[in-house]
Parts: sequence; structure tokens; C-alpha cells
Amino acid sequence: MFAISRSRTRIILVLSLAILLFAACKKGGEEPDNTIPTRPVTAQSSAYVTQLFDYSPAPGQFINTSSGNMDAAKGVLNGKTGLVSLGAYGGNIVLGFDHTVMNEPNKEDIIIYNNASTGYAEPGVVWVMRDSNGNGLPDDVWYELAGSATDKAGYKRDWVVYYSRPDVPTNDVPWMDGFGVKGVVKTNTYHKQPYYPEWITKNTLILEGPLLPTTNINSTNPTFITSNAFEYGYADNTPGGDKLDIANAVDNRGNKVSLRGIDFIKVQTGIAYDLGWLGELSTEIKGIADISLEKL
Repeated sequence: MFAISRSRTRIILVLSLAILLFAACKKGGEEPDNTIPTRPVTAQSSAYVTQLFDYSPAPGQFINTSSGNMDAAKGVLNGKTGLVSLGAYGGNIVLGFDHTVMNEPNKEDIIIYNNASTGYAEPGVVWVMRDSNGNGLPDDVWYELAGSATDKAGYKRDWVVYYSRPDVPTNDVPWMDGFGVKGVVKTNTYHKQPYYPEWITKNTLILEGPLLPTTNINSTNPTFITSNAFEYGYADNTPGGDKLDIANAVDNRGNKVSLRGIDFIKVQTGIAYDLGWLGELSTEIKGIADISLEKL
């Protein structure tokens, strides 16, 4: 009788462990955020981002101008008529909503306004974050919103570039990537100010993130270079604004995660490319909104 009881106990323990393992496997890369409180929408809630947490542009032709400084970064808050440049590859801005933007099933949740035009897209990678620890700061885990170019030929999940402040402020800005490949952000005759962000005190600016393919860029005719839009999933990609779905969030290994909603958003220039006389490819945004609250 005692032996039978011990056998039954072993069976129960094995079955319990199997159930737990099955649940863990089924969950995969999903974020266990069902217990994380959301910030509800109130009568005072804004449809637009309301907080600027960080503006770290890469060097570029619009940096240190009226569209590439802290005032420009603040200008994209509370509306969709601002304009801020993120500079060359890796330049980014971190913004926050005054409520949790919910992940609506089978719907796009966020729209990022831009200055893209047909044949001239400057795609930026978009990241989202839950305020998991509830402290109101973007210091939890960032998740990339996968787009149509994710994991396609030319896409690199983790790319790092080191920009160096030039000895002469108005000279080209040298850069080197993590593989030792070198280049410069070229200055041009249209914008003669220093391109390296003047308010950044470090002489080396390190930026990293996904690198998007350049397959949509046609520079065979140097006087008429085009950069066509990706199918979906990026900022400054399609004229009028880019609608994005929180359901496309992935972790740092590319595994899909399930988020009930997001509180913070980061946009980052996703392509490293010199467009000749047009200057470096640089993502620009005008504003970001919660689609469920905005009257489109």
C-alpha cells in the first residue's frame, strides 16, 4: 500500500512538472505582463506623446539646426506638426504617452507622422516598452516592432557604429562599425554647420540597433536618387504617416512577444546610406499618436 502511494506521488509530480514545462514552452518569448497594471485613459489623456526622455541623434546635415536640436525634439510632443531629424544611422528619440496604449486585436495601434514622400522614404526602426516597474521611466525592456524587412537579406539585428567628433567641427564626421568598416558622414554645401551634436560632450558617439537593408535605394543616377518605402513597419516610410501594430513586437532574439499595451516608444534611423547630394539618409518624425484616441 505504501509503495502504491509513493508511485502515485511520483506520477502526480511528473504530471505537474510536464504541465509547467508545456505552459512555459507554449508561452515562448511572450512577456508575462498580465499582472502589470496599465495606466487608463482619462478625460485629460492626450492622443499624442507627451514626454521627451532622450534625444540622441547621430551626426547629420540637420543636426545643430532648428530641426536637429532639443527644441525640435520637444516640438514633436502633443501634436503632429513638429519636425525633428534623427541624423544618420542609429540616431534616436525616446518619447512617452500619458496613458498605456493598448494592443487592440487585429488593429494598428500607433501612427507616426513624418515628412516622407513617394520615392523618398527614410525608414526608422520603432521600439516599444511597457512601464513594467511602474516608475514612469523608460528603464524596462525595449521590444522592436518587426517590419517587412526584418530578417530579410541585408538586415542585421545587432549593428553598432562609432562616430568620432572631427578635429575641425565642420569637417566630415568619421565612423567605424563593429566589424572595422569605416566611412564618413559627409558634409555638403547646403548645410555648413558642425554635424556632430554639439551638446554631446563625449568625443565618440556609440549607437546600435537593427540595420535595415538598402535594397529599396536606387543610386544608379546620382542626380536622381530614390529610396522606396518598405511594405510596412517603419517610421518615415510612407507619405502621410506610418501605422504600426504593437502585435509585431519581438525580443532581442527575434522571438514574438505578447504585450497588452505600451507606455514608451523609441524611433531610430535604420539605414546607413549616403544619398549623394541629398546628404545622409536620416529619419525624421513630426509626431506620434495613439490611433484609438486620435480623430483621424
